[in-house]
Amino acid sequence: MRSPPTPAAETAEGVRVSITLPERYLTPDDIAALFGVPVETVYQWRKKRTGPPGFRVGKHLRYCPDIVHSWITAQMQADISQTV
Repeated sequence: MRSPPTPAAETAEGVRVSITLPERYLTPDDIAALFGVPVETVYQWRKKRTGPPGFRVGKHLRYCPDIVHSWITAQMQADISQTV
């Protein structure tokens, strides 16, 4: 799997932030750790379709780092546009 691009965006305060994601598919535990939320929150986001989109591999839920990166960037841009 290729290395995902490093997301970078500018916050409303003008601070540049970047996030480095692993090169493997992410688990719900990885997503929870990334955002500092309980894993149950990750499952609720999926149920409500408000978090990053995931997919099933058999009974296991996984997230593509590239898609998570895109989702994070979109969330940051939406937040920035709301504060301007």
